[in-house]
Order: sequence, then structure tokens, then C-alpha cells
Amino acid sequence: MLKPLGDRVIVKVVEDEEETVGGIVLANNAKQKPQQGKIVAVGEGGVTPEGKRLPLSVKEGDTILYDKYAGSEVKYDGDDYLVLHEKDIMAIVE
Repeated sequence: MLKPLGDRVIVKVVEDEEETVGGIVLANNAKQKPQQGKIVAVGEGGVTPEGKRLPLSVKEGDTILYDKYAGSEVKYDGDDYLVLHEKDIMAIVE
């Protein structure tokens, strides 16, 4: 598995099938980019200028909401993931 560095997390994007009120399923290119995912790996946290490690506010297994155009998309072992900085995470879904 991938191991993120610093304050980064690896997210498996939750793809919702988007359907209109009339029952028409939208094509992939017509959908909005998803903003929700499940964290599959977390880094060790950022480091202050004094060398102190800052722990992350999220953990593996958390479902999160993130900024619409944040992160870098990566493909690993046939699956698509998103690598985000902790600052790009807006909320934890409970």
C-alpha cells in the first residue's frame, strides 16, 4: 500500500451514481467532481520549524469532505486514489 509523507492523506474517492429526478443516469463527463472519500492511509504529521511533529486530526477509516479541486490523483494497483494535504480536508462525516 502507499504510505503518505508528512501531513498528507490518501483517500479512496466515493463515487455516487448521479441520477436525475426523471431517472436519467448522467454520463461521467457530465457529473461534478466528487468531494467525499474514505481515508485509507495517513502520514505522520507535519513538522514545525522547531522540529516538533504535529499529529493529524483525521485517521484511517474516516469519511471526509474535501475541497473540490484539491489533491493529486494517483492510480495504484488498478485503483484510483487522491493524495491530499490535511489543510484541504473540510470536514469529517459522522
